Amino acid sequence: MNPNTDKLVRRTTMVATATASYFLLTADYGPEPNALDPIKNAILSAERSVKEFVFGPKNKGPQENDATKVAANAAEKHP
Repeated sequence: MNPNTDKLVRRTTMVATATASYFLLTADYGPEPNALDPIKNAILSAERSVKEFVFGPKNKGPQENDATKVAANAAEKHP
């Protein structure tokens, strides 16, 4: 196999495996707080950063962090 194609296939397989593992692990927890919350918060933070970079910051009233909302909702549902 072509070395470039082999490298692409290996990298794609690693990314697909990591993504599938993440979804399988988080499927059992639902909205409850768990050990994977820091990963989720990092993904949400990166998403917000990219959106702010591309579209500019939002200046609509008081801003509340999405991760804070998720944690607050989970705490309310499961004291």
